[in-house]
Amino acid sequence: MSILTSVSADPASSGSALGGVAQWAVDIMEAIGAPGAGLAIALENLFPPLPSEVILPLAGFASSQGNFSITAALIWTTLGSVIGALALYALGAWLGRDRMRAIADKVPLVDLEDVDKVEAWFERHGYKAVFFGRMIPIFRSLISIPAGIERMPVLKFLGLTTAGSLIWNTIFVLSGYYLGESWHIVEEYAGIFQNIVIVAVLVAAVWYVTAKVRSYRRRKAQRTADES
Repeated sequence: MSILTSVSADPASSGSALGGVAQWAVDIMEAIGAPGAGLAIALENLFPPLPSEVILPLAGFASSQGNFSITAALIWTTLGSVIGALALYALGAWLGRDRMRAIADKVPLVDLEDVDKVEAWFERHGYKAVFFGRMIPIFRSLISIPAGIERMPVLKFLGLTTAGSLIWNTIFVLSGYYLGESWHIVEEYAGIFQNIVIVAVLVAAVWYVTAKVRSYRRRKAQRTADES
């Protein structure tokens, strides 16, 4: 039985499961098997809006249907994660520290002092950030760019990325494998986690902008007072 037929047969999952990304992932996996799951995850790394929380459980479900082995699903999805992350690392390395600072210097409310602080933080915690970042929605892709900018040793980057990706992929692939036709439950709970991350990012962004505006107003008021 094909993945598409199996998923379509479950009315509880057909509402969201076959829409958009899931349908695309199903088509790729049915066409080329486990390498298709790896290709989908590689593209997910390059385009974060593509949800690994849908693709990975589908790969697990596909393996439970006998389309390919669970081992193949884990190997190919992890390989796809590493390839996608390496491409973003290369982008960061190409961008480089000087280009990044030049761009940051032109962004409103961003001071080079802030950039220096981020660089110092990444120098101290970069290895942990790459490892644990692979298990956080949105950041799991983006964390590779600063690693490239800071020229983290490639072998260490690959090792940490592989380890973090393998943990993340294993959780979701095995969930899809054991849940079978109810694989979409994983997407629902992962969606809650992702929403929490998004809210946290938005709160941090609002706090940052507010702090910068207040700092700018204080400096402006101080200059006015000094001139008078």
